[in-house]
Amino acid sequence: MNLKEMLKFADDIVFAKTGQHLDDLQEAILRGTLQHETYKEIAKDFDCSESRVREVGSELWRILSEQLGEEVSKSNFRSTIERLQVSIFSKYFSPQESVRINCVNYCPEARHPPDTPNSHAHNEETANSKQTKTSHQDLSEMPELGVFYDRTPQLETLKTLILEQRCRLIALTGISGIGKTTLAAQLVQQIKDEFEYVIWCNLETSPTLAEFQDKLIQFFSQPEQLDSSATNQKPLTLLKYLQKHRCLVVLDDIHNLFSSGELAGKYKPEYEEYRYLFKNIETLSHQSCFLLIGWEQPREVTQAKNQNPAICTLQITGLDIKSARELLRNYGLGEMENYSAIIHRYQGNPFWLKSVGNLFQELGGCVTELLQDDTILLPGELQDNLQQTISRLSDWEKEVLSLMAREGEGIKLVKLLENTKIPPSDLVNVVQSLRRRCLIEQQANCYILPDVLKQYIL
Repeated sequence: MNLKEMLKFADDIVFAKTGQHLDDLQEAILRGTLQHETYKEIAKDFDCSESRVREVGSELWRILSEQLGEEVSKSNFRSTIERLQVSIFSKYFSPQESVRINCVNYCPEARHPPDTPNSHAHNEETANSKQTKTSHQDLSEMPELGVFYDRTPQLETLKTLILEQRCRLIALTGISGIGKTTLAAQLVQQIKDEFEYVIWCNLETSPTLAEFQDKLIQFFSQPEQLDSSATNQKPLTLLKYLQKHRCLVVLDDIHNLFSSGELAGKYKPEYEEYRYLFKNIETLSHQSCFLLIGWEQPREVTQAKNQNPAICTLQITGLDIKSARELLRNYGLGEMENYSAIIHRYQGNPFWLKSVGNLFQELGGCVTELLQDDTILLPGELQDNLQQTISRLSDWEKEVLSLMAREGEGIKLVKLLENTKIPPSDLVNVVQSLRRRCLIEQQANCYILPDVLKQYIL
């Protein structure tokens, strides 16, 4: 089918559902999709916002999905239309008639013989059932989107890395509470239609590699199992699915694969095999993307990011002043004279700011008085959060943080060496590990410990 025929076929489907033909923007979206353009490129060509294109596109895919009885998205539109058009006409016409497929208009009622009672209701029931079974998106483990404070720069960076640069492996890192998972969930909602398969996996239960691979293969192979012509075919290997289809796999809480009491990124003995999975995703050719979210990241990912353009690590930092003030305003703190100082004190960390906000709502004015100076409050939930992070550190890492907390200001590597008994070769690894955990920052030749962590350690 050529482009004109594809658009005509889609127009017939939309008209059968809505009674209206494709408008200019809908046609532009379908045309751009068939020409492998991104939503951003379609928006530029049509001279409108990308968000508007995504909104209209989402509604268009919904209409097509309902009419065709299976999930239709930007990534599988062409293949779905061609396959369904052939199957519809080969089912109801002889082979000689089916070769004239491009000359015949699509008619939803033709799916059932006209004399079948309640054929329309039966068609809807069958379509809904089929759509559920053939869904290519499993976001059941993705947290619900709550209030999302603006992170446009980070979102745009991730979109560029995934959709334009086609990165195969992206590590999303940052200290606990900084908003990594919230950002990733917002990202997935915006780009999921660019992929044929999207799945969100939470590693809180720490599945073995075999269990994890089986879960992915089962998800990727479901459409094949529903196709009667493929019932006798064995599922492909995981890599073959990643090569054959455009897939987005999100792994949340990846730090659960790593050992406590060790430097960052050291696998627990039973999860060492994940190393080979990430190595294959990094080095072997495929068209899919893995997004890893966690306080710690695999060492092979952080080591390879500068040598391989298909690998990237993005550290998430705190909210900007405007977004953080909006958050504080929800707790009655956004109108304080020194609200920017409070945001800086807590590094714009959404979880830390919410903890202080909850304390303010419970105790009221007395908290406000304390926040007027440089006091750093550590509500119980914030202490629990920090304890969970600190408890994962090695003894040497804890020793370095204690020294930095007592020092007060930034400290140079030479001074750390003078005041600890850690051998020089090990000390540099300890500092590197603390930086990978996003617990310390480097400014010029000094290392800085955030005020909240300093207060907690002291």
